[in-house]
Amino acid sequence: MKEIPMRDFDFIVSPAKLLTPEIVQMVSSIHEHKGKQELFLEANVDELKTLLEVALIQSTGASNRIEGIFTSDKRLEELVSQKAEPRNRSEQEIAGYREVLSTIYEGYEYINPRPNIILQLH
Repeated sequence: MKEIPMRDFDFIVSPAKLLTPEIVQMVSSIHEHKGKQELFLEANVDELKTLLEVALIQSTGASNRIEGIFTSDKRLEELVSQKAEPRNRSEQEIAGYREVLSTIYEGYEYINPRPNIILQLH
């Protein structure tokens, strides 16, 4: 597809050139699948919950390893699942990360990503 420079953009002719059959088909496909996504979410609650738990554990482990905080996989899972209390400063860091992820997951619709919010979560 030929690129159209902004300075030459004609708001009447250019959109018609951009709406190729392939683009229209992609937009239609997105529109069609949008409704199916809700059905998938409703039909696969257990699988999605399991995937979320795995993602939380892996994200927490990876992020803390980057910061130089290590623990066993078993202990990490216990801390993230809130089945154990932190025993030391490293485990408190892991638990804190878990809390931030939970806050984001539960309230993402209401969190405006502003510098003060990011600093507060950090």
